[in-house]
Amino acid sequence: MGAIFQQVGQLDQAWMRGLAARRVPGWLDRAFRHGTHLGGATVTVLAGLILAAVPETRAIGVAALVANTLSHLVAQWIKRRFTRRRPHLALEAFIPLAAIPDEYSFPSGHACAAMAVGATIAPTLPLLPGLAVLALAFFVGASRVYLRVHFVTDVIVGLLLGALGAWVGWMVVPG
Repeated sequence: MGAIFQQVGQLDQAWMRGLAARRVPGWLDRAFRHGTHLGGATVTVLAGLILAAVPETRAIGVAALVANTLSHLVAQWIKRRFTRRRPHLALEAFIPLAAIPDEYSFPSGHACAAMAVGATIAPTLPLLPGLAVLALAFFVGASRVYLRVHFVTDVIVGLLLGALGAWVGWMVVPG
C-alpha cells in the first residue's frame, strides 16, 4: 500500500510542476484567486444558514449545513491522520499563491465544503442552474491546485467527501 501512495505522490508532484509552469490569462488568475473563497467557511456556512432561514428552503439549508459539518469533520480527521505536507513544503522553490490555512494538504477542505453545499443544493434546482452550482464546486477545487495550496489528489478526495456529505445530509434531513 505504501508503494501506491508513493507513486500517487510522485504523480501529484509532476502534475503540480507542470501546472505551475503554465501561464493563464489574467482574468482566469483573478477568477481563481477570488473564486477559491466560495469554498471557505464564511460562504458555505452562510449559504446554508440563509437557506435554512427561509421556510421554503429550510430543508435544503439544514441538509447543506449537515453535509458541510459532517464532511468537514471527516476531512479534518483525515488531515490529522495523514499529515500530508502542502505543495510548497513538499516541493523545492514552490511558492503558494494564496494564504495557507494550515500545514496539512490532504484532503482539500475548500473543495470538500464547496461540493458538500453544491451537491446538496444542485438536485433541488432545474438542470442548468444545478449544473452551474456543481461547476462552481469543481472550480473551487481547480482554484486550490492553481493557487498551489493543494495537490490534485487532495482536491479529488475533498470533492468526493463533499459529495458523500451531501448524500448523508439528504439522508438525515427529511426533504
